Amino acid sequence: MCASDALKSAMATPTPAKKTGKSAAGSKPAAKAESKSAGKSGQAGGSAGKLPVRVGIGGWTFEPWRNNFYPPKLPHAQELAYASRQLTAIEVNGTYYSTFKPPTFRKWHDETPEGFMFSLKANRFATNRKLLASAGESVARFIGSGIEELDDKLGPIVWQFMPTKAFDAEDFAGFLELLPAKVGSRALRHVMDVRHPSFMSADYLALARKHKVATVFTDSPKFPSFADLTADFVYARLMNSDAGIDTGYAPKALDDWAANARAWAAGSAPAGLPSVDAAAAPKTAKPRDVFIYFINGAKEKAPAAAGALIERLA
Repeated sequence: MCASDALKSAMATPTPAKKTGKSAAGSKPAAKAESKSAGKSGQAGGSAGKLPVRVGIGGWTFEPWRNNFYPPKLPHAQELAYASRQLTAIEVNGTYYSTFKPPTFRKWHDETPEGFMFSLKANRFATNRKLLASAGESVARFIGSGIEELDDKLGPIVWQFMPTKAFDAEDFAGFLELLPAKVGSRALRHVMDVRHPSFMSADYLALARKHKVATVFTDSPKFPSFADLTADFVYARLMNSDAGIDTGYAPKALDDWAANARAWAAGSAPAGLPSVDAAAAPKTAKPRDVFIYFINGAKEKAPAAAGALIERLA
């Protein structure tokens, strides 16, 4: 099958990145297959309104994926169209380093299927600074760069902080005050990717909950790992892919992450994950949107890991 035929097939019937068993989409017609894989709200492998979980990878351009994810000879210009039909979300790292223009965001929107979502890393100039409360201009510049062109495909905005950036309650509160609730008429969801151990504190959790911002959960031993819920959605970055495993994570580990995703989506806290203050967790379980990205680690395995998790959530 040539690359163009492979893309047409993918656009007609989405399948996981790497087949590890039963197909997430099966052989249903295109419209029904997309509904099962992504749903109108982009649910990964679940019926609309029951399992609001999106699973994806970081970006869509990575040379090793040319021989283990994308069809042979697929033009680079068609990679996003293909990847977005195997996954239900992508985290964009390029926005952390560069400023994009509105037509680019609109192009991403138009190339991806209904229900797909992009998480965007906010520009580093807003977070890599001594005084976060002074980042107003940088925050406004990023929010005003045209991200609203993604329309209903605009997912959470990730604010990534340096590993050396320690928690300062007053300064961090000032930063959170700068984050807008909307861009145009579209509500925004903000995620804090905090990487210094000092953020593992009850004071930080209280502040994040006050401002209704999520906190990245990571399984990486390099960064603070705590699963305390601080918003009405969950954002996980799984960074421990193993190059020696076809799906990046062992089957049992993927089973566990599927169980965690279901628990998060149901509004509860998964058992066995580390936390700072489990006693302060919200008492009322409410359904939550969940975003899970396989990123970093053995990056070449990320699409296979995401596809395997999507299958388990089907």
